[in-house]
This record gives sequence, structure tokens and C-alpha cells, in this order.
Amino acid sequence: MRQFGLIGRTLSHSFSQTYFTQKFYSLQLANHQYELFELATIGELPELLATHPDLVGLNVTVPYKEMVVPYLDDLAPSASRVGAVNVIERTAEGRLVGHNTDYIGFRDSLRTFCPLRGEAARALVLGTGGAAKAVEVALRELNIPYWNVTRNLMGPGLTYDDLTPQLLASHRLIINATPVGTFPNSDECPRLPYHALTDEHYLYDLVYNPMETLFMAKGKEAGAQVKNGFEMLCLQAEAAWDIWNSK
Repeated sequence: MRQFGLIGRTLSHSFSQTYFTQKFYSLQLANHQYELFELATIGELPELLATHPDLVGLNVTVPYKEMVVPYLDDLAPSASRVGAVNVIERTAEGRLVGHNTDYIGFRDSLRTFCPLRGEAARALVLGTGGAAKAVEVALRELNIPYWNVTRNLMGPGLTYDDLTPQLLASHRLIINATPVGTFPNSDECPRLPYHALTDEHYLYDLVYNPMETLFMAKGKEAGAQVKNGFEMLCLQAEAAWDIWNSK
């Protein structure tokens, strides 16, 4: 049995198990299995691996994309570049190698969604966690300047109190890289002056459950283009699959 899975603290919102189970079925891979592993702390990872010797690959979600790094033997260039891990490869020798396919999924998805580049784009990245770090790498590759927005400013960036209508007017791409609005908290959204949005704005929400978040709904109301994270999920999952089957 080749076993795969997802680790995180709360996984009821995740589509990963359904995605890979359907993939295994379509490829007639009866000896493949994908499970959800909720960990109260990342310190439970070594025990999980010890009790599941057939695990050859893991996806990593909040809040462990950065916390998992000390538990790994190596980081692939993608993970080193982002500073966060969303894919773990368990080699035949038992070594754990961290990768990041989030930035690939986001980059390729954003390319088709938002045509703006350079100063014309100017993005606001809501959040500073592992997902936001992947977004930042993708934006740099696409030549889109950005500011991070966070609740508690610890370094360069902005707080939500800084998000005036004037600031939104000069930042046409807004990316929600926080879990705010994820099911079951679908009635929540990042704190923005949504009335200042226009039909020249692009709102990208990494959340994909629900399919239309309140962040997206408020953007649509103002005429903005909106997109959820489902395509990013699929693209990063396919990149993870390639890693797990590269040898």
C-alpha cells in the first residue's frame, strides 16, 4: 500500500482527500490511499510516521507549514526559497524532504486570472504565514510589487488600519492569504474598506471552502474580478503528485 495524507490542526474544510481519492480511482491505483491526520501539535509528526510506515508523501496545511521545517532532513530549493513547506516527500531511505508547491499553484493560477504586471498591478497580501510567503515568491517571479498586511505589525508592511480608500485605489490586486472566511466561519472576511473597490480590482482568495467567500462576495458587489483558491489547490496537488512519483 502506498499511503499519502494531509497534516494540519483542523482538516474538516479540506478537499485534498477527495481530490486524491478521485485521482487514484481514475488511474486505477487500488493500492493507493490518502488520509487526513489532525495533529494537536507538530510534535506528533514523528509518532505519526513511526506508526504509518507506508506513508510516502504528506501535504501540510495551517498552522504547520513553517513549524514542520525542524522535523525534516532536507529542504528542496522551492521550500528554501519560500521559507515554508506544504509537501513532504519520504524517500526510500526514510529521509524527509520538504517542498513547496503552493507558490507554483498560485503563480500559474494568477497568470490566467490577473493580466496586470509591474507598477500597474501593485498587490496587497493579507497575512504573513506560510501561504503568504508562497504568494510573495510568486509575485516576485511575476514582477508584481506588493505590501504585506497583518493585524500586528512586526516589521515592514501595513496593518488593516492603514487600508484607506486611497491605498486601495493604488493597489488593484488584493490576495487573501489568511484562513479568514474558511468554512465553518463563512460569515467572516478580512477587514477592508470594501466600498472603495471598483471594477478595476482583482480579488484572489486562497480559501476554496466555501467556493464563494464573503471576501469574494463583497468584491463582486463592487464590480471587482474575483477568484477562489480551488484552481491553486489542484495545481499544487498535481505538482505534489509529480514529486511523489519522480523516482
